[in-house]
Amino acid sequence: MEVSEVLVDAFGRVREVVHGVLEGADDALLAHLPTDGTNSVAWLVWHLTRVQDDHVADAFGGQQVWVADGWAERFGLALPVADTGYGHGPLEVAAVAASADLLRGYHDAVHAVTVEHLRRVTGEELDRVVDTRWDPPVTLGVRLVSVIADDLQHAGQAAFVRGLVESGFIGPE
Repeated sequence: MEVSEVLVDAFGRVREVVHGVLEGADDALLAHLPTDGTNSVAWLVWHLTRVQDDHVADAFGGQQVWVADGWAERFGLALPVADTGYGHGPLEVAAVAASADLLRGYHDAVHAVTVEHLRRVTGEELDRVVDTRWDPPVTLGVRLVSVIADDLQHAGQAAFVRGLVESGFIGPE
């Protein structure tokens, strides 16, 4: 198996979880905040997709789908266009409201661009430094594994929140 195939598979697993979380979810479920200071399903899916979009675009020298393909306008969030969700407090989390179709569409668009880049990755390229702001500098391999780990963690959190709401453990507001 080629390294590119492993990476495509890993990002495909993120996509599968995201699709499962969004399947049949209504706007109330997506926007529900389980308790003060927590994240909604919509925010979690938006955030994991924004981080993937931002980091993959930067690592491969491309443009973010968020801006280049008009997703920022479609979402119409009251947040800065470059915002990925890092450091969000309750007001910013609550500001991220979107339908399942919108979230899925954006995620699928980012996934398609990610896969396009990954199909060309070789083992040697994984050692290429993509971020010198850290000590040690971050390589492409480390950046991609970091994004996969972060995405899967947030996708799992979104599935957990959805399960809590659907079980009646916490009801929609």
